[in-house]
Amino acid sequence: MKNVLGRDIPEYIEGIGKLEPFQGAWTKLKKGWMDEPAVAIATKAKLPHENKLCESLEEAIIKANPVNGMTISFHHHLREGDDVIVKCISILSNLGINSITLASSSLTTAHDGLVPYIQDGTITRIYSSGIREKLGKAISKGILDIPVIIQSHGGRARAIRTGKIKIDLAIISASAADCEGNATGAVGKSAFGSIGYSMVDVEHAMQSIIVTDNLVDYPCIPISIAQNFVDYVVKVDSIGDPSKIASGTTRITKSPMDLRIAQLAANVIEHSGYFQNNFSFQVGAGGATLAVAKFIRDKMKKKNITGSFMLGGITSYCVDMLNENLFKALFDVQSFDAAVSSSLLNNKNHIEVPSTLYANPFNCGCLTNKLDIVVLGVLEIDVDFNVNVITSSEGYITGASGGHSDTASGAKLAVAVCPSFRGRIPIIKKRVNTIVTPGESIDVLVTERGICVNPNNKDLELRLRKAGLNIRDIHDLEIEVDGITGIPEKIQFTDKIVGIVEYRDGTIIDVIRQVKE
Repeated sequence: MKNVLGRDIPEYIEGIGKLEPFQGAWTKLKKGWMDEPAVAIATKAKLPHENKLCESLEEAIIKANPVNGMTISFHHHLREGDDVIVKCISILSNLGINSITLASSSLTTAHDGLVPYIQDGTITRIYSSGIREKLGKAISKGILDIPVIIQSHGGRARAIRTGKIKIDLAIISASAADCEGNATGAVGKSAFGSIGYSMVDVEHAMQSIIVTDNLVDYPCIPISIAQNFVDYVVKVDSIGDPSKIASGTTRITKSPMDLRIAQLAANVIEHSGYFQNNFSFQVGAGGATLAVAKFIRDKMKKKNITGSFMLGGITSYCVDMLNENLFKALFDVQSFDAAVSSSLLNNKNHIEVPSTLYANPFNCGCLTNKLDIVVLGVLEIDVDFNVNVITSSEGYITGASGGHSDTASGAKLAVAVCPSFRGRIPIIKKRVNTIVTPGESIDVLVTERGICVNPNNKDLELRLRKAGLNIRDIHDLEIEVDGITGIPEKIQFTDKIVGIVEYRDGTIIDVIRQVKE
């Protein structure tokens, strides 16, 4: 069957079940969601003064009574510095546990070590927002029999809340915790900031373990995760390296071309009609998108504008704007820079939020629905403004859905930024490899060669033309870029589906097929 974007979607996949095709960004939600299931918070109990502390990670996992076919979840707040996920899977493998469903909020290069555990059957299913490097390439080559399911951050929270993902064991890294399991990511030698992605996990998991390298006296303050959701606590030597949270992609670019794109994007925002007092703003963590924040900061000072809130993955640059009173609050679901932790700890206007409040579409107040402006990076965009942020120009899984479709759907103005080509590979396509965010949610594309406005937003185009900005038809720009780079050879795929891309409402927006060797 085909979804509304013309993508072929199978009706049924063994091991997953019946699939529902994507019909539009708001089609399913407009029908209402009262008939969707909702899973109650897990019921559990401890006797008075019963000890939750375990001597080792292995002891904690054994006490959780692991079984074959279980679903185990983790968070990715330590990003490239995580040192817990692979160790836990190794322990489970050594215990003889197999056929595990891995439900991590995202997977990075720190998790390349999972490949052998897929090969030997320890892991047989994966849910994740993103998958990169060796792990992504292995999955793209068909290492899993059951396709990986890619979800947005809001979509993952929805899946847990509705029971589509039923977590048997949540293992949560914390930079500080006490003997009862009160935990945070805001203090300690491994402080990583917000722990927002794991809050929905620990609430709904049948059992949960807090892993920390900083066991503090009771009570742990601040309390991000509360003791009533925690079964076991274990102290380890290290949960990871917080210096690897930030990378080159989470620092402002120094590339002249990227800075030009950022300046143009800031000009678009300035003349969009939404750049005014009390506007809300989210910027991606990529170097080019962060540069947009730099130029917006200057424009806010010049025009004496104060924004309402900044949202999402928070960097030290966002903290600077809060401290300069350019915004009244930060809502932080993930800290992209270890330096953010002190602000989260000390500034009452820097607010830690769970992923379900951030972006779950199946609630009556997710923060993305209050968003005025978002700036987003892309791997590819097509002439219908559909965006790919998950597969590379070679067809391999190499990125993350993240909050891309969540924020684009809710924002009044969604600005996509990218160069027109990278390494002689055109970024503007007639048809992207994989759709993650539908074109109806993207208002404008900004490149170094001009600005393309979605034809559905005529008023925005008129405002930008009136401001004297270089507005281009996206079809003309695609032809121009193809003339410079040439048209790349078409990627060859097999018929095997290796990945399913869920839209945030649980419908299927696209599938990823195995790359033909």
